[in-house]
Amino acid sequence: MQPLKRITPATVDVLEILTLEAEGVWGLRIVSTTGRPAGTVYPILERLESMEWVTSEWEVDPSRSGPRRRLYRLTPDGLAAARAAVDEHAVRMQRRRARRQEPEPGRGRGDARGAIA
Repeated sequence: MQPLKRITPATVDVLEILTLEAEGVWGLRIVSTTGRPAGTVYPILERLESMEWVTSEWEVDPSRSGPRRRLYRLTPDGLAAARAAVDEHAVRMQRRRARRQEPEPGRGRGDARGAIA
């Protein structure tokens, strides 16, 4: 399994869905659940599969009408890496939010320049 060079928010969304669906999930369900366009989700799935994070297989159900569906599932190593990537992304987002809430230097409490006389 190869490491991902870049993990975008869209990739995190796809990985999150895949970690929750141990039995696998259809590509179109990932599209509808994440709200991301198919043109974003399917290239991510292809990249994850080429890097051996994900395996996929075509549905074999002759009784079902309509187009065939492809089931995507994380490999055991992919599952561990996906969980780590999702967790790391969550930590980064928390840090970003915390930085946005910090007062600017010279404008916070206890600073004489910011005090009202």
